[in-house]
Amino acid sequence: MKSTFHRVGKLAVALFISGLLGLQFASAEMYKFTDEDGIVHYTNIRPSGQNNVTTFNFPCYASDPKCNQFDWEKIPLNRNAYDDEIRAVAQVLSVDDSLIRAIIHAESAYHPDALSPRGAQGLMQLMPATQKELEVVDVFDPLSNIEGGTLYLSRLLNQFDQDVDLAAAAYNAGPGAVREYGGIPPYKETREYVRRVKILYRRYRTVDG
Repeated sequence: MKSTFHRVGKLAVALFISGLLGLQFASAEMYKFTDEDGIVHYTNIRPSGQNNVTTFNFPCYASDPKCNQFDWEKIPLNRNAYDDEIRAVAQVLSVDDSLIRAIIHAESAYHPDALSPRGAQGLMQLMPATQKELEVVDVFDPLSNIEGGTLYLSRLLNQFDQDVDLAAAAYNAGPGAVREYGGIPPYKETREYVRRVKILYRRYRTVDG
């Protein structure tokens, strides 16, 4: 594991020098409104002249039922944030970069300082025990978090024969729960999380293609 992180670390030097940490992140708020033609809009810019605006705060944690109100087919994607970091880690760990983006988007909406009510931290929302297992030194450092989260994701993909649905379920509920139920656990939060990741994964792959 240390050798894997070391390989990614070499790539990090060029990334930091190029100023990629200055990339814009997703907005901390998302707005939803329906226009006069009945069309629903999602935007990170506060709409003016609209009376029926709903405001959502990001990150949109999986455990927050309000997040279920989003139409994840229409939520704006963030294709640029940490693009080179994600590609570098994806290549080293042989994980689809679109899947990494889908997990990051579903977990934290690209907020590197995200901290969930349950204690998950950073872009890929790593729990303290997972951070320790993966030897993530600085969980709020974007590259370190992406390295750790992707390594964990790659292990889950290997455990579940590259089944993205099961790996995503295990990322949310733990691999033990997936094995116990022989599939996606019957938890409302986990099922919603898997649905969300599947949509985002498909959309990011379409954009990448």
